[in-house]
Amino acid sequence: MPVPQIVTVVGAGLMGRGIAYVAAVSGSAVRLVDLSEAQLMSALDRIGDDLDVGVQRGKIDAEVAEQARQRIATSTDIAEGATGADLVIEAVVERMDVKHDVFRLAEANAAPDAVLATNTSAMSITEIVSCLDDPSRGVGMHFFNPVPKMKLCELIRGLQTSPETMDRAEAAAQAMGKQTVRVEDLPGFATSRINALIGNEGMRMLEEGVASAEDIDTAVRLGLNHPMGPLEMGDLVGWDTRLDILEYLAGTLGERFRPTNLHRRMVAAGHLGRKSGEGVHRYDDQGNRLSRPR
Repeated sequence: MPVPQIVTVVGAGLMGRGIAYVAAVSGSAVRLVDLSEAQLMSALDRIGDDLDVGVQRGKIDAEVAEQARQRIATSTDIAEGATGADLVIEAVVERMDVKHDVFRLAEANAAPDAVLATNTSAMSITEIVSCLDDPSRGVGMHFFNPVPKMKLCELIRGLQTSPETMDRAEAAAQAMGKQTVRVEDLPGFATSRINALIGNEGMRMLEEGVASAEDIDTAVRLGLNHPMGPLEMGDLVGWDTRLDILEYLAGTLGERFRPTNLHRRMVAAGHLGRKSGEGVHRYDDQGNRLSRPR
């Protein structure tokens, strides 16, 4: 697949807006779809801010940034947004029923040979695309947060995914500037499985009082050469999203993925991470940390 002419991204949250950004910068016409008009406007604002930062830092030419802005359209209607698209990427909540609804509408309205991709970080690609009349067109394209900066796109082959679909998804990801790896459709794939274990152990250490959150994160950053500590990473991903992933992995891979009580209490309290202003750490509106963590 050359640069896709029309890329529809369903879901204007953190991941969806990041995928829309890289698709627009790569030259595709982008339709960003979300049921919330307010979420769409917020996503456009953040994409614009990211483009401005890219220009200021010399990462993107000013003309490229302006062209990318002009390529992004929004819609609150999935059928309308998917019409004629040759690549649809779903980036909605990690619920199978919601994903099935999105995929059915995408298949009914996208181009007849469109690649239909999910950005899920853990759920079964085979099950997600099973709702399609032609599941051979379904594939996992797992981008990483923040999408404009992270170089990897994990491609996941469902049981029904055709070799052509894998090749076209890979070419599309590479056109967006990503390096790809191919993995089979097993719970957690490669990255989420490892990341969930590290993050869950970090939360367990915090719950047990092994060390402060600051020291746990610092130890992993400096001692293991990770770019972020496991608790910082959880704040970035969102503890509600991480909880959904862990619950799924615990049900499929066993007790070592079982979320801690502290994790569950944080989500119940609305301490979801950067997006809520407080998780393990506290943040201002720009995502800057305000104070030492609990």
